[in-house]
Amino acid sequence: VHRLITYIFVYEDLISLTCGAIIIWYFASSFEKNVGTVKHCFLTLSFAVLSALLYLLLEPVVLRVSEVEEAKGFMPVAFAMLGVSTTRSRMKRTLVLGVRVPAVLVPWFMLCVAWFIPHSSLLSNLCGLLAGEAYGLGYCFCLDFPESVGSKLDQVFPFSLLKRIPGLKYIPGSLAERRAFDSSKTNPAPGTYPTQSYYCSSPPALPAFQMQHPSAQCQGFQHSCALG
Repeated sequence: VHRLITYIFVYEDLISLTCGAIIIWYFASSFEKNVGTVKHCFLTLSFAVLSALLYLLLEPVVLRVSEVEEAKGFMPVAFAMLGVSTTRSRMKRTLVLGVRVPAVLVPWFMLCVAWFIPHSSLLSNLCGLLAGEAYGLGYCFCLDFPESVGSKLDQVFPFSLLKRIPGLKYIPGSLAERRAFDSSKTNPAPGTYPTQSYYCSSPPALPAFQMQHPSAQCQGFQHSCALG
């Protein structure tokens, strides 16, 4: 039973491991920014189990037609996250290789591209995509939980420990906290950026003889002329 989850950590060689790391960095990180770290961890496990169960259900049928590659790696979960993002996105069209295509077709295009990745299982990736599409369309509503639950789980172990690890970016579960977190990056607090202080020197003091009243200067001039 444990293999329903542990298969996402199995890789055949360094090439598949590198591709899996890139997929995790690109797809999983963007998905985590939208739902929070708590829900991201929960949905990762849920998508892994759903993809595995669907794979076990369809494998006997596909084996009658052709050989089936074993389900390995994080790619099925990444396709599930991609399916959720495209079904719930407000963007109708996007650019793919310079051509505007419907956004809902992007995961299917990526599915064809992933076919050429070494040791990639087309059936497991398809199962992950179908699981993500079903969740994005609302058929797996039982996997959703309120943001208040996510905020409470942020304070519970092990998530409370993850927040304290330096260098680890933890995404809060509340939407308001995520927006505040994003705004703090775009609008930094005063004093965050280094500033240059300018020194305005006071104007030089006038000589004593220039500060005298003009009438006094004239009297002094007349006195000196009289003495001459």
